[in-house]
Amino acid sequence: MRLFLFLSLSLLARTLCAQPFMHIPAKVGSNQVLAYTQFTISYNETHEQPDWVAYELTAEEVSSEQDRCNCFAADRTVTTGSASPDDYKNSGFDRGHLSPAADNNLSEQTNRESFLLSNMSPQLSSFNSGIWGDLEHWVRNQTENYDTVWVVTGPVFHNNMGTIGLNKVTIPGYYYKVLLRREKGKYYAIGFLLPHFYSIGTLKDFAVNVNIIESLTGLDFFPTLPDSIENSVENQRAFTRWKF
Repeated sequence: MRLFLFLSLSLLARTLCAQPFMHIPAKVGSNQVLAYTQFTISYNETHEQPDWVAYELTAEEVSSEQDRCNCFAADRTVTTGSASPDDYKNSGFDRGHLSPAADNNLSEQTNRESFLLSNMSPQLSSFNSGIWGDLEHWVRNQTENYDTVWVVTGPVFHNNMGTIGLNKVTIPGYYYKVLLRREKGKYYAIGFLLPHFYSIGTLKDFAVNVNIIESLTGLDFFPTLPDSIENSVENQRAFTRWKF
């Protein structure tokens, strides 16, 4: 009996250690939370896209390679029904990834999961392939300097630009991305707030402290941190601590 208990506890300890600690934002009302292999989503039925997508990004994940499947599909696990490919057809808007395909290359399955419509938001092509793509690339580069960063990203539903498709998928007025890292026992955070239309400038021009994005979105990004640390990192303006 003692041997069985010891082995069971050892297996549990190994399992817990194998799972990365995730900084997931607080739940948004009754919105459904969907956990996939490399990212987690809070799905907003009203806007037919996420409130937030959260994931841990490591140097190993960035260096992994996988063929891009381009297999956009409705997400059948969304109980209220997700947006569909037809919503985007002939809309003039890209199916903009929130957790990028290039960040989901540990396996064919993880890459396919990133193409679910629950991970998409309607984006202007000039934005998706322009400054948004530049920001995604910059985030991946951070793992070369810090190995692991936690990322939360999503739309900001202010000054929206209408809707697309039969499901009335909202075209957001802004997008955000928030990063957190731990270095020598200290936490550092940075946020980016980008207008969907006419985002001209360098990435550093759009850097803000996390509290500004929380105020705009009503989200709580890092509730797992002790309050004193959370308040400190979310007010940080030490952008020089990140590699631009």
